[in-house]
Amino acid sequence: YPPWPGKIVSPPKDLKKPRGKKCFFVKFFGTEDHAWIKVEQLKPYHPHKEEMIKINKGKRFQQAVDAVEEYLKKAKGKDQQVKDDPHFHHFLLSQSEKHFLVILIIVYCLEKDTGSTSIQAADSTAINGSITPTDKRIGFLGLGLMGSGVVSNLLKMGHVVTVWNRTAEKCDLFIQEGARLGRTPAEVVSMCDITFSCVSDPKAARDLVLGPSGVLQGIRPGKCYVEMSTVDPETTIELAQVITSRGGRFLEAPVSGSQQLSNDGMLVIVAAGDRSVYEDCSSCFQAMGKTSFFIGEAGNAARMMLILNMVQGSFMATIAEGLTLAQATGQSQQTFLDILCQGQMASTFVDQKCQNILQGNFKPDYYLKHIQKDLRLAISMGDSVNHPTPMAAAANEVYKRAKALDQSDNDMSAVYRAYIH
Repeated sequence: YPPWPGKIVSPPKDLKKPRGKKCFFVKFFGTEDHAWIKVEQLKPYHPHKEEMIKINKGKRFQQAVDAVEEYLKKAKGKDQQVKDDPHFHHFLLSQSEKHFLVILIIVYCLEKDTGSTSIQAADSTAINGSITPTDKRIGFLGLGLMGSGVVSNLLKMGHVVTVWNRTAEKCDLFIQEGARLGRTPAEVVSMCDITFSCVSDPKAARDLVLGPSGVLQGIRPGKCYVEMSTVDPETTIELAQVITSRGGRFLEAPVSGSQQLSNDGMLVIVAAGDRSVYEDCSSCFQAMGKTSFFIGEAGNAARMMLILNMVQGSFMATIAEGLTLAQATGQSQQTFLDILCQGQMASTFVDQKCQNILQGNFKPDYYLKHIQKDLRLAISMGDSVNHPTPMAAAANEVYKRAKALDQSDNDMSAVYRAYIH
């Protein structure tokens, strides 16, 4: 079901509250229907209003939005008290509006019988206080663009986290936030029940596990290792085999997103391997992401993530090509973007990347060198099954050109510069 606007109301006295997870009784605008809704399915109205409107275009939905706006107008100035319950104070529209009834977007997650499983979580502003952190000790190896945001959200949600990074200074901030420090990957694994890793490429992932004082030296029966790096399936399967050969439990869980989405706790996690580890990581995945999928045996998540990043990288190169072609033919790049963002391809990704290009802002949100690595690995995967990848191959050449222009450590949108030099 699509997101739908509603408000928390008092239930009828004779209506019993469901057992289990914390939930609220919600009235839906425009339909007058009511339902008990779990707290993790609620989002604040104003920050998500535009996103919701883009998803839903129906007449009944527009009537519901109109009803919300009319309600807000009428509510101003009225003394409509809401109990200041710590479990949902974060849903209030603002500190100055505590006398209003709470207006929310209701988010439903359907689980289809497709062989995959999804755990749905709201964004970090909606789930504060609603996540019960696991009592397992968590380790985290790698505090780069993605890992830093993940660790920050794990700590915010109350997890006990031990960190390690090749450049030790990056650990300092997280130690101040309450994390513990591990001197080596092996020590982190020895200290923790579940250890996550998020590094740059297959070589770094292998070295972390197989190298001196590496993960493998700390693995004991029952220890869990979760590989979040985007690597090729062969690397994933190799790591799974060596971890399980020592009695460890292995899960791969690469993430789709960016530094900003990592900071916001809005990553998409694609997991495969040991199903019981996936379930043990539930509170961690809720802290770091908006949803997670379990898709079977080890190697599947690596394959899926390479395909996803192949599409994203190819799309980014095409957008850059369009912007530069607009300029070359005397068209306004801003007008091109305005038109693009009003059509079927409108998305936050397109808008943010294009605006950054036009502003000359290539601060990395996802490194160009990493998306080129993902394209290269996806092309190789296609070769292994004799599947053509001509679009990805063409995009890969453009990224290689951008790398030759010293854009490796800039954002992937710096592929734009390959077209203007």
